Amino acid sequence: MMTSVSHISFGSLRRFSSASKHELVQGLRNLARSGDLRRAFSLFYNAPVELQSQQAYAALFQACAEQRNLRHGIDLHHHMLSHPHAYSQKIFLANHLITMYAKCGNIENARQVFDKMPERNVVSWTSLITGYAQAGNEQEGFFVFSAMLAHCLPNEFALSSVLTSSRYEPGKQVHGLAFKLGLHCSIYVANALISMYGRSRDAAFEAWTVFEAMEFKNLVTWNSMIAAFQCCNLGKQAVGVFVRMHSDGVGFDRATLLNVCSALYKSSDEVSKCCHQLHSLTVKSGLITQTEVATALVKVYSEVLGEFNECYKLFMEMSHCRDIVAWTGIITAFAVYDPERAILLFGQLRHEKLTPDWYTFSSVLKACAGLVTARHALTIHAQVIKGGFGADIVLNNSLIHAYAKCGSLDLCKRVFDDMDSRDVVSWNSMLKAYSLHGQVDSILPVFEKMDIKPDSATYIAILSACSHAGRVEEGMRIFRSMFEKPQLNHYACVVDMLGRAERFTEAEEVIKQMPMEPDAVVWSALLGSCRKHGNTKLGKVAADKLREMEPTSSLSYIQMSNIYSAEGSFSEADKSRKEMERWRVRKEPGLSWTEVGNKVHEFASGGRRRADREGIYRELERLIGRLKEIGYVPEMRSALQDIEEEEQKEEHLLHHSEKLALAFAVMEGRRRSYDGVGDGGGVNLIQIMKNIRICIDCHNFMKLASKLLGKEILVRDSNRFHHFKDSSCSCNDYW
Repeated sequence: MMTSVSHISFGSLRRFSSASKHELVQGLRNLARSGDLRRAFSLFYNAPVELQSQQAYAALFQACAEQRNLRHGIDLHHHMLSHPHAYSQKIFLANHLITMYAKCGNIENARQVFDKMPERNVVSWTSLITGYAQAGNEQEGFFVFSAMLAHCLPNEFALSSVLTSSRYEPGKQVHGLAFKLGLHCSIYVANALISMYGRSRDAAFEAWTVFEAMEFKNLVTWNSMIAAFQCCNLGKQAVGVFVRMHSDGVGFDRATLLNVCSALYKSSDEVSKCCHQLHSLTVKSGLITQTEVATALVKVYSEVLGEFNECYKLFMEMSHCRDIVAWTGIITAFAVYDPERAILLFGQLRHEKLTPDWYTFSSVLKACAGLVTARHALTIHAQVIKGGFGADIVLNNSLIHAYAKCGSLDLCKRVFDDMDSRDVVSWNSMLKAYSLHGQVDSILPVFEKMDIKPDSATYIAILSACSHAGRVEEGMRIFRSMFEKPQLNHYACVVDMLGRAERFTEAEEVIKQMPMEPDAVVWSALLGSCRKHGNTKLGKVAADKLREMEPTSSLSYIQMSNIYSAEGSFSEADKSRKEMERWRVRKEPGLSWTEVGNKVHEFASGGRRRADREGIYRELERLIGRLKEIGYVPEMRSALQDIEEEEQKEEHLLHHSEKLALAFAVMEGRRRSYDGVGDGGGVNLIQIMKNIRICIDCHNFMKLASKLLGKEILVRDSNRFHHFKDSSCSCNDYW
């Protein structure tokens, strides 16, 4: 039995016989396995030259390859070249060198060693092909494979290696060769074929044919088939393979679960049941303790099922294995659904002393965009700079978007102006910010200054801004000058622009001349314009088309009800709403949010869910009384038409969620001023966020309230921002 390596003295090595070469090799391998590569090299370099055998070199080259240690590998290569006696078995060591360089990511050196070899064997060719596959260089790997055929026949490893990075056509040729050589039955080749066909997106049947023909399947085979179906967007089939795999008693691993989780995104049948069963299996198998698996399940619960409570519960159970990826996953899950909780989670992440990475900041900035004010975005911005990401283009683009959505156009400009370099998304983000705030006079000069070729999103921002500002001629000129072929969204903007200007004949002509079928966005744009201008006949056509495409959407029913009500056809309006009830289509409830004292307050139409609603009602009544003195008259057309009495209609209007939010902000501002908390009533800006479009009555109300209160009122509805100041709005009543 060999003496422990740590007890071998370098002096004693000189007295060892040829059998000591074996001991040295074993010692080197043991040190490499323990991760102590530095001591292994020290032992080798201090050993007598006659003990530095081919096997010793090979053991160290292999260790360098496994540990991806290129520096030690290059040093050893130079040492070997300076001791020619060690290089007698040229093919044996050259093959190890090729593998070492390839695995360490230096495919150029691997190729140089290969090219200098006076003779090669099948291992030499396979090693280089594998290196190109690992480097993702499919073309060069296939060239080497083709050249190999002139010198020797490939083995199963060469075939599986070239298939690892092959696209469909070359892969199909390799499949044919494997069949001729009788190697298509090899489990390595068959597994590689399944993966190759799976990557081809539309070759799932061929992958399945290979899979079914296999007499013996291992875990890699099953995983490859699940991944192939998943890549081909056949989620139901991928889940089916997993079910069969499990019923056949085949075990599964982390890769299996990750592929099945990805497949659930593309499976329309019983996803909820599958997800819960998969969750149960991960718990029973113990794989739930692996961060990647738990994080994948969190994403499925949130993004596929929308079960955010279950998602949060699972995340909390991951306390033993939560890394920055898991934290980023849960923040991403809540960024849109519950941005306040996403911000809270980001704060908890900081308390756990984990460092946010690029993805974390990107996700939390998305959450900031869903909040009422820019307070949180400013805080995250400071942390982005502190974390060393201040110059990152993508994060700066996210900041522009977040500031724009939070109502701070000045901060958008500051970020944009301070950027050292910009991509097309940077320009688009700034253009969208101006468009969102109705600043058409600012958006056009920025568009003219663009030093990057505009893309599809650029024109959507410009056309949308022109549409909302009534700049039809400019908008049409820009539409006709587009570099790219117009898409559906561009046509929707043009239809909206013409419809808003009551140019319905031109809008209809644009729809008729579209090179593709108009979608729901186009018809909803036309329907909105018909509601605005009372075009019942065309509105009915648009509503019918919209209903065909989106039968569960409330938009067509509500818009037609409003059109009928405006022209006094109350029976038709009632019929439209009853039809909506018959098909069980629900209208999205009106909600508004405002922030007071660093806390966001939510308001539903009618003040439901608020314990302080009586106080808010009293404040609103006082405000209404004062507004009526300066000319406020409720716009009854905005009230529900199934309410008969005028007083009831007016009361309904007064309880719209944005009015309640404003009354609360005024009431709290006065109270905080009396209590000496903050600057209270001295705040000159009230910000309100609303989930649906602001109605005519609320728009008139906010205009007069801005004059009465002497404050700027900023309302963000589902379409855009309205800056109310001194009884006027930034939209010039054109929305």
